[in-house]
Parts: sequence; C-alpha cells; structure tokens
Amino acid sequence: MTPHRWLLALPLLLPVVLPSGAAAQARQTQADDYTRYELQAPGSAAFRILYDVSATTPGATHYFNTIRDGAEETVHGVTDLHGGRPLAWELVEGEEARRTGHPGASATGRYIRVSLARPVPEGGEGRIRIDKTYVDPESYLVEGDDVVFTRSLGIRRNAVVLPAGHELVAVSYPSQVAREEDGRIRVSFMNPGPGSVTYTVRGRKLTAAAAAELARATVPAPADAADVRLPMVPDDAARARLDYAPSERAFQDREIVYFLQQPETHAFRLFHDYTESRPGVGRYVNVVRAGSAVSEPSATNLDTGEPLVVETLRGRVVAERGIFSSDQVSDATEVVVISFDPPAAGASVRLRIWETYTDPGRYLTTGGDLVWDRAFGRPRNAVVLPEGWMLTASAIPAVVSETGDGRIRLDFVNDRPDEIRVYVRGRRRAPVAG
Repeated sequence: MTPHRWLLALPLLLPVVLPSGAAAQARQTQADDYTRYELQAPGSAAFRILYDVSATTPGATHYFNTIRDGAEETVHGVTDLHGGRPLAWELVEGEEARRTGHPGASATGRYIRVSLARPVPEGGEGRIRIDKTYVDPESYLVEGDDVVFTRSLGIRRNAVVLPAGHELVAVSYPSQVAREEDGRIRVSFMNPGPGSVTYTVRGRKLTAAAAAELARATVPAPADAADVRLPMVPDDAARARLDYAPSERAFQDREIVYFLQQPETHAFRLFHDYTESRPGVGRYVNVVRAGSAVSEPSATNLDTGEPLVVETLRGRVVAERGIFSSDQVSDATEVVVISFDPPAAGASVRLRIWETYTDPGRYLTTGGDLVWDRAFGRPRNAVVLPEGWMLTASAIPAVVSETGDGRIRLDFVNDRPDEIRVYVRGRRRAPVAG
C-alpha cells in the first residue's frame, strides 16, 4: 500500500502552510489506514481488499493509492466515507501521478487516482474507502487442504477473512478471531511497531457437513464499537459470558493523544478522534472521569474543517437536558457535549475533540519523579511527556520516540477488548535551579 502517516507512531503533524497553487506539490500524507482482505475461492489467488484511509494533505483534491507490484488488479469503486457517495477514480502511471498531485510517486509505479469529494481542509481529513480485488499467487496460495495468505503489511490495522468452509489453524501474530454472520472466520491484527511485518494466515478446508453447520450457527451481535469500556464480567464471577462478542478491535478508529503539562500543574492537554456513523445521531457526550476537571473544550468536523458547538454541563443540568436520566447523574457529574449535523444512512462524521484536564490524583510528582497512572480503553493511545523530562519507567509496553521539539512520546496499542492500566514515571533531565 501507499507509504502512510500513522498518527500514533509519529509526532503530531502540524498544518502545512502552502503558497497559492502549491497544494498539488505537497507531499502526500494520510492517516487511520485499515485494510480488510477477503480471501476468494481456493486456487483463484484472488482476494478482495476494502481499504479505508484518510487523506490529510491540506488542500489536496486527489488521493493516490499504490498498486502493488506483482498483482493483477480490478477496481470496483471508491466511496467518500463522509457523504457515503461514490467518487471518480482512474488508473495512472507514476509520471502522471507526480504531475497531478503526488510528487513522491515512483516513476515506474501505478496508482489509483481518486478525486476527493472536497479539498482536504486545513487540519482536517478526506476519508475514503477503496474497493478492489487483487490476483496475486505469491500472497494467496493453496497447500493441500490448506489455504495460505502471507503478505508484508505496512498498514497498522488489518483483517483477513478466510474463504467460506475453512477453519483457522494458524496465524503468525497475536490476532483477534471472530466468526462473521455468514460463518466465515475473520482474524484481525494491530501492528504496534513502526515497520512492516510478514503476516501469515493458514486456513483448512472443512467437511461439507461441518461447513454447512458453521454457516447456520447463530453469531452473537458484537458489542457497540462506540463504547470505550466494553462490558466485562468481573474476574471473580462464576459464570461465562455466553453471548459475548466484542467488536472488531482493529477496525475501531478511536484514538487519543495526551500532551502532559509540567506535573506541578496536574494538567494535560489532549485530543481524541471519533467517527459517528449511526444515522440520526448528532451529539457526542464525553463523560469527565471522577477526580478530573475539564477546561478549554473545542471540537472540529475533520471532514469539513468547520468548528462545532461545544458545551460543558454539570450536575442536574445533565439530566434536565436529557443527556442521561436523573438516576444516572449526581451533583459531581460533568460532561462535555459536542453537537453536529447527524449523518445519513451510509454516511459518517469524523470529530476531533480538544480538551484540557486537571487530575491531581492520577498525574503528580513524588520524590522528584513525574507519575502518570491512568486506564486507557481505546485501541490507540499516546502520551507525550512535558518538556525537559526523561522517561524512567513504563509498566505497559510502548513504542518510544522523540518528537520534533525533543519531547518523549509513548505509543500504546491495545489490541484487547478491555482497558490497560498505563503507569509512567519520568524525571527531569536537569535539576530545577533555585
């Protein structure tokens, strides 16, 4: 796939200031890539690809998707995820891609050039879905009764769906496994690192009777992906979750970045991105955790770049406005409410919400150390230490990098359907004068 920007593995990109008419010459950037590979009939070497991606180059009117060498492609169409409508596209050679908006394109490459529904707004995104089929015998082959899909994946979030009538017998990286409504088995994978990995999935043909039974069996409805904290049975509960089916973790595109201020303030600035695709829903409610106080909230529609109406409500007003019922609120309840035009069926809205939190109970100093102790429910999370601080401990494994201004950044990929308790300690690089 096209070289891409992974928002949570790199320092936050600042808006690019372009001279007049220079948008077409800006380096193509993108975010939030997700790829679903649907393996077709064994022996066909064919797999259908549904590729979701956000174009992020300010002012861009086209997006270019690389056609991988060695594959025979059929493009079925491209959809604007914000409006839910089809987009125009065409196949172009590398030189044409360079000339019309992708200066980093390979001169010998081939590309799908997509005409975006609107120029990418400053600080916003143009979200699209590309639907295509590849025939690639090196990536998808048959070995006896087994089908094998093996492919170098540079995209961070991926899913592979086995052909009907096959069971999963092997997968090379820790993956979430689920059964689709039609009985096919899906494996989903989140790559926590910055580099490509070779992902291998092996499926085995079932008997006709077993395949028919698998297709008929009831599949529990997945949990609502809009819920950050999915309902979990306590560890000491003596019962199994008989109808439990988590939503696909790799497909969830909720993400958050915390920018820690100096610890004596107990404050951190953050932004979190959220996609609303439920028809008629025009309100996002963010519940402030107990022990935290929120200030300076703002929100943007990333699809259009327009600012959104934001309100902070406290206590009984939350119930009076119909946000929650009266038995769900107390005088200490605090919520941030973002209002937007609700999406129609088949459309969606991508939000970016900025807030500043103060939380002296979970962000503080002790013995000269900075301490951050907070549970994360989203699949992708990042913490940026304040200026002048080094990292000395992280209880949960993280990808560590340095931002452009010299701050230490930790990226946490949580591929589990529950929370991780992130514990970070830091220390000043130089003692405070005084």
